[in-house]
Amino acid sequence: MTEARNRLISVALFLPQAVGALKSICVYCGSSTGNDPAFAAEAARAGALLAEQGLRLVYGGGRVGLMGLVADAVLAAGGEATGVMPADLVSQEIAHTGLTELVVVNSMHERKWAMAERADAFLSLPGGPGTFEEAVEQWTWGLLGFHSKPCGFVNVNGYYEPWRRTVQQMADKGFVGQQYADMLIYEPTAEAVIARFRSYVAPPPKWGVAPVEQRY
Repeated sequence: MTEARNRLISVALFLPQAVGALKSICVYCGSSTGNDPAFAAEAARAGALLAEQGLRLVYGGGRVGLMGLVADAVLAAGGEATGVMPADLVSQEIAHTGLTELVVVNSMHERKWAMAERADAFLSLPGGPGTFEEAVEQWTWGLLGFHSKPCGFVNVNGYYEPWRRTVQQMADKGFVGQQYADMLIYEPTAEAVIARFRSYVAPPPKWGVAPVEQRY
């Protein structure tokens, strides 16, 4: 009886996990604007959309590039924006000084952790290596079951198509299960990504040795 009950509990722990109510979204994006005007336009639309939907922006705290455009659009539309930035970058005067909240931390590791724990989902606009690194970390944590929060890419003018193909190659070559490749959301607009966030269901964790739980 006890063994059967334990099996039932085990199965229940690893059923797909639905995302909870969205209250805040972590946005990863470039500290430059890039050379396609569509990137900046979508960043501004994304910020306005967050405010309109009552979603708090959580981001890296910068006033420059797409980061600054998203934050400015949120604030201009009456929304709330939390920035997280290491002290040494704040001292270089790239921090946004008009945010609802600016959290100053000691390191990039603390920055990423603080952003992640404040967010219900992770949205990537176009960006460089920092954007990719942060997004991939959250995808990794999600497939390991450290959280059940969705990760999405705003595929402006096909910007993330090479990454999408790389992820599929990982699955095709046996380095990641197809269900984990399929976790990632790609849409041409932030509005479409966020709409899919609301119906996202996380797959069971990769190793199946612990329940999905928020570990930060």
